[in-house]
Amino acid sequence: MINIKENPELNVLNHSSAHLLAHAVKRLYPEAKFWVGPVIEDGFYYDMDLGDVKLTEDDLPKIESMMRKIAKEDKRITRIELSKAEAMEEFKDDSYKLDIISNLDENETISAYRQAEFIDLCRGPHVETTKKMKYFKLLKVSGAYWKGDANNKMLQRVYGITFETQEDLDNYLNWLEEAKLRDHKKLGKELGLFMMSEYGPGFPFWLPNGMKLRQALDAYYQQAHTRRGYVFTQTPTMLNKDLWEVSGHWQNYRENMYTSSIDDRDFAIKPMNCPGGMLVYKNDLHSYRDLPIRLAEMGTVHRHEASGALNGLFRVRMFTQDDAHLFMTPAQLQDEIIEILDFIEEIYSVFGLTYSIELSTRPEDKYIGSIEDWDRSEKILEEACIAAGKEFKINPGDGAFYGPKLDFKVRDSLNRIWQCGTVQLDTNLPERFDLTYVAEDGSKQRPIMLHRAIFGSIERFIGILIEHFAGAFPLWLAPKQVEIIPVNTEFHMEYANEVKEILEAQGIRVSVDGRNEKLGYRLREAQMHKIPMQVIIGDKEIEERSVNVRRFGERAQNPFSLEDFVALVNEEVTSKYIHTINKEA
Repeated sequence: MINIKENPELNVLNHSSAHLLAHAVKRLYPEAKFWVGPVIEDGFYYDMDLGDVKLTEDDLPKIESMMRKIAKEDKRITRIELSKAEAMEEFKDDSYKLDIISNLDENETISAYRQAEFIDLCRGPHVETTKKMKYFKLLKVSGAYWKGDANNKMLQRVYGITFETQEDLDNYLNWLEEAKLRDHKKLGKELGLFMMSEYGPGFPFWLPNGMKLRQALDAYYQQAHTRRGYVFTQTPTMLNKDLWEVSGHWQNYRENMYTSSIDDRDFAIKPMNCPGGMLVYKNDLHSYRDLPIRLAEMGTVHRHEASGALNGLFRVRMFTQDDAHLFMTPAQLQDEIIEILDFIEEIYSVFGLTYSIELSTRPEDKYIGSIEDWDRSEKILEEACIAAGKEFKINPGDGAFYGPKLDFKVRDSLNRIWQCGTVQLDTNLPERFDLTYVAEDGSKQRPIMLHRAIFGSIERFIGILIEHFAGAFPLWLAPKQVEIIPVNTEFHMEYANEVKEILEAQGIRVSVDGRNEKLGYRLREAQMHKIPMQVIIGDKEIEERSVNVRRFGERAQNPFSLEDFVALVNEEVTSKYIHTINKEA
């Protein structure tokens, strides 16, 4: 999927289209007032106040028709420069524009753009005429609080997108339809993976199938980390205010934390696992011979998110992070970062995910530690990437408040980008928590620490996987891996149950569909539930001690001896094989 904001031509085109949208709305609804209409990654939107008029999706074609009419009028778009007083007079009938103008400097030159009778505040640039905007589509209507504040009035937000050609627009709309079919909220319900409840907004409930998927993911996590020399910990969900003041979270992250009082002392539910990891390290004395120490924790955290930002598993208030905190000597640092980069490559490749790396540097305001430490830490991350042969780009000012980081942007099967993994270099928390190790000369030294996550949020990563695989998970990850379907539930059940027992003994998640329904109906149901393998049992299979196998998404049925089939299933599970669907088969 293209990022409109990163494409200069499409950025200008979509920026201009936001004005075209507002122009059309103003013609249709003369009392309309407008807040802001920015370009976003997937198009543009405009926030507006239409008084008593409430737009629905059914109104969008009418607005599009007016946009096309204005586009055909070929009105020239001209830049106008105004003083603050002139701007206040020009927009005197729009309280939202007046609010923007009132916050500008008295001597500032204010730019606006005019097309026919419509004028709008804007820095620009814009296309030359309205005729340039031909291939657009309005996508949806939603609500948005003025200035993003829930205490303010709810405005109406109309989203749209514009391309340079009809072909590009059609391709995008086709992609959008495919994305809707893969919506993890829709598939999560259909496949029985998770649910949400009004009793806990933003707090996911995992259903039996979803737990099987999580357990498969967790088993892989445990195996992979054990192989890489990690040990596992678990830290408390709630810890007192003193700890969060030492870590800096109370000063820098307080607005996102849930708090309570116990025995007249302030406590906070952890928004991050890091301070607990500090206490685990500090529990023992450490020698340089013990380092590096790699502590891994699947830790559940809680963070306050605005209700309007909640989105299925992608944005929740409770989630589990695959955190790790690594402690090492300065001499070990580069090798540890390179090892993590290799580990991340291994993990993402298992799911068929590609990725890019961004080096996020010191924030402008909220940060702890000296600028010298930050500069040195950023240089270390940069050099480690170069040594590992990894390309990266700089993301200025987006580091954590305690240190710079490498962010891993995953690309899914629809070419969308997701922030997942992170490696954060931290010299500040070891100092704040007075962490030490005994060096070779007997002196006490500070360890260097790395924060590291690969999946990131398990909930979010599973949401990504649901959409990446369109709910058709690889065999090793699928909640139900094999469905055995006897042709005749009276004569073929005994062998079907025998096959089931053999597979279960191998740890395979398998069931028998022995319902008194037609074979075709049961096969269709297994396909609807996206079960990777359906095993059909009839007279021939009993006679030959074989199975007839149909894979999800395919029509072909392939015979295997029972022994070969069990070996095939075990091989695909062990190798984490991703089967490519052959729709012609």
